[in-house]
Amino acid sequence: LWVSLTQAQKVIPLYSGKVPGSENWDWQEAEVYSDIWQTQVVYNVSTPTLTAYLPAPRNANGTAVVVAPGGAFHVLSINSEGIDVAKWLASKGVAAFVLKYRLVKSETTDPVKEVSTKMAQGEKFHEDNARLIPLAIADGLEAIEHLRKHAKEYNINPRRIGIIGFSAGGTVTSGVVFNGRDDSRPDFAAPIYAYMPSSMREAKVPENAPPLFVAAATDDQLGLAPHSVALYNKWLEAKQPAELHLYTKGGHGFGMRTQNLPSDTWIDRFGDWLEAQGLLLPQNATVTPQQVMERRKEAAEKFRNDWANLERYREENKQVGPPRAGENRVVFMGNSITAGWINMHPEFFA
Repeated sequence: LWVSLTQAQKVIPLYSGKVPGSENWDWQEAEVYSDIWQTQVVYNVSTPTLTAYLPAPRNANGTAVVVAPGGAFHVLSINSEGIDVAKWLASKGVAAFVLKYRLVKSETTDPVKEVSTKMAQGEKFHEDNARLIPLAIADGLEAIEHLRKHAKEYNINPRRIGIIGFSAGGTVTSGVVFNGRDDSRPDFAAPIYAYMPSSMREAKVPENAPPLFVAAATDDQLGLAPHSVALYNKWLEAKQPAELHLYTKGGHGFGMRTQNLPSDTWIDRFGDWLEAQGLLLPQNATVTPQQVMERRKEAAEKFRNDWANLERYREENKQVGPPRAGENRVVFMGNSITAGWINMHPEFFA
């Protein structure tokens, strides 16, 4: 249902005028379906943007998330690591913004085949990425700063802005965490099967490091699972809050794909984590995340044991007791609307 109801509402350029660091880039962004990856991909991004997926105002909880798709810094897997994630977040009341960060220029109209060939060759691929990564991270920092400066416009809390990224987008996410300052610092972050350059693996955890949610698969074809473990361990050693989910199977790039594996549920675990942080509660909520979880647990238990709700009035019936001799009782029968009348006019039921 949320897929059909939540649509992109606005495309936001991150920079006005020339983009710092790539002022001479003049190639045009394009999109194509990749037979190799069997998904839609975006390539040749030279003008970074955010695409907003905003929840209905009545459901908005004030939390915002920048979503950074992956694609080896040459393409963006725009659906399962971008748009689908944003729609899921919006369905939870979170304002989501898909980030199209700068990419290495593609020389062909089959960017996935091109980058696959470059990856096999090695040296050229790594050289191009080394030049590109600082620019992509700069775009991530600019995205956080933009949302914080325009928080009122997007109906978000400037202290509840986070970032989630996949693979190369996970690199961007981690880079934003390590380099964020003041308005560009995220309040929480989720690098998913991230690639961590050696500079980040050796970097010191910031003193004000945000809470971290990390997920990956042991059978990651690119061998990146240890990167996620190392990142989690860094947070652990620094005594900073972090949560790690490492699945036996799932491969690299599972995103929002359905593979009928436990890794399919990572997004639900991310939702649990957001809820535990209080990030899915309304800004003026009077309950704690723990109370919400307890109520949900009680509701689930009740549904398992009394799915037809036959015990809805068990306690009230006990209080009424059996009819007394000569008592004339009246049964008032109604539905879910009339069930609340006693709260509005208790004297009527005296």
